[in-house]
Amino acid sequence: MADVLGRTVLHRERYARVWGLGDRKSPATITPALVLMEDDPALPLAYAAFTTSSTDALPSTLSLVSRSAYVPPEFEKNGPDYAVNLGHVLPPSLEDANAGEVQGTSALLPVSWQRMNHDESLTDQSLAPEIVVLTDALQLASQPGKLPLALLTLKHRFPGALLWAPGLGGPDNVGVLASMGVDLFDLARCREAEANGVLLTAWGPRLPLDHEETTLEAQAYHFMKALDEVRSSVEHGTLRGLVEKQSLSSPRLVEHVRRHHALMREHQGNLASHRPSSTLFPCYTSNALVDPLIEDWERFMTEDYQAPVKVRQVMVLLPCSARKPYRLSKSHSQFFRAIASTGCHEVMMTSPLGLVPRDLEDVWPAANYDVPVTGDWSSDELARVQRMLVSLVSRSGYKRVINHTNMDLGFLDIEVVNTREGQGATHFDALGRLSVAVKAAVADFELRNQKNSHRLKEQYMSIARKTTGTDAWLEKLAVKGKVPRWRLELDGTQMAVWSIDRNGFSFSRAAIDLLHEHQALPAVHLKEDVAWRGDVFAQMVLSYDASIRLGDDLRVLQAGEVVGLARAVAHGWEWGGTPGTLAKSHQRKKKR
Repeated sequence: MADVLGRTVLHRERYARVWGLGDRKSPATITPALVLMEDDPALPLAYAAFTTSSTDALPSTLSLVSRSAYVPPEFEKNGPDYAVNLGHVLPPSLEDANAGEVQGTSALLPVSWQRMNHDESLTDQSLAPEIVVLTDALQLASQPGKLPLALLTLKHRFPGALLWAPGLGGPDNVGVLASMGVDLFDLARCREAEANGVLLTAWGPRLPLDHEETTLEAQAYHFMKALDEVRSSVEHGTLRGLVEKQSLSSPRLVEHVRRHHALMREHQGNLASHRPSSTLFPCYTSNALVDPLIEDWERFMTEDYQAPVKVRQVMVLLPCSARKPYRLSKSHSQFFRAIASTGCHEVMMTSPLGLVPRDLEDVWPAANYDVPVTGDWSSDELARVQRMLVSLVSRSGYKRVINHTNMDLGFLDIEVVNTREGQGATHFDALGRLSVAVKAAVADFELRNQKNSHRLKEQYMSIARKTTGTDAWLEKLAVKGKVPRWRLELDGTQMAVWSIDRNGFSFSRAAIDLLHEHQALPAVHLKEDVAWRGDVFAQMVLSYDASIRLGDDLRVLQAGEVVGLARAVAHGWEWGGTPGTLAKSHQRKKKR
């Protein structure tokens, strides 16, 4: 039996992953990492996982040799080692031509643009390489749209494989390429920088200072530091910010990022549904407006969101606050006192999300985004708010909007009462007008205050529609307890609690059948011959919902019966073969 590469995902963010190579309890190397070529400096194992060589004779052969013991279960000998026929293929510009020498197929899988378009063997579901090499990555990078498409296609087709793009990476683009799914890099561009007497740093090439060297060793030092930045940013959920900064070093990188984001918007299962309450989603530049997560929020708000039934007559449009959730801010405390009613629907106007209803202010990313508050709005920001308001008003059937922002709502085809009149939102007179407007609406539409437990239930039903797919399981539940840990009970039995740590529901064992009855949560089907004792692994899975998002609660079924709940730690695109844990066991039914 051939040696296999022991690997497990330690951290992930969208398409970027930090793999541990070797013993998962104590990995010898983590990714992103380097592949050393002949005559490269002997870098530490922590940064360089493999060495490579290729033959000049035809057919050319690519070899990849492990620098440590990556072979399970003993992890005693160095390996695995790979060798594969590289073949001879036409350049990407001749993609329509099916010619050239066929590339080999093994645990080390070379793939070119031409092969992706013509080799039907790549669709064989039994093909499960450990390392995929995009052999013409450098050429694809110069042709609009081809590199992002090739990388995303390979990640979805071979989610369990490490991906190497030879000749493409450097300290100045490793963050961008890692965000697109590349795991392995080499020093080819560092060699080029050395030959040209420039220093390739994390922010692009530059001329050296008098005390700086441009040797390959000096270039490699900058590459290793860049790898550290990427590894840390993936682990702590800050890769997006690093990518945004790094992409500005090159117009080509900006193009790659934009095209990658466009592709992400076409696929489900690549975003998170929950993140810890301590996680920030930084929105410091206008690029946040086109981030896939932000556009996904707009899609949900304009297509799927339903305002709570009890407050669909009058909307109060409020400004956001720097503090999240908004209700904890000083400004919103003043708004609460002025409004003094729970019969209206409070909706916040904010950038880059556009609109955030009060009932969803606790969920990701509404509770986590961080944006500079300047009071200035771009035309793109205002356009998003307008699109979302038009949709929300038309679908919810409001009869009046009380506008406590400075935005002109003349585009709405309903009654609008403006309360700011050019003054600040917390100005005494503006708050007075807000109070008068709400009192008038309460009288005109006979709005009634809700009991706190009823208001909370409506809020949790709204959250359930977003995070569990339906609110039907909540209909007969009652809200009990006290802030901040509210309980959801059915005839005195706890079904769930609201977790302030993850900004989501934490379900009890008693909720398993209730959730299944109403088809809440994505479903995962296990093979009938496996015993589910711990977490959910790829080899146990018979089928799964491709739309699974990181953080989703999942129904686990076996032989057609629900057997428990799990929580996804891997995106939907990874479930087709990524080794390691895909979901953490959360609740399991007692065996009869």
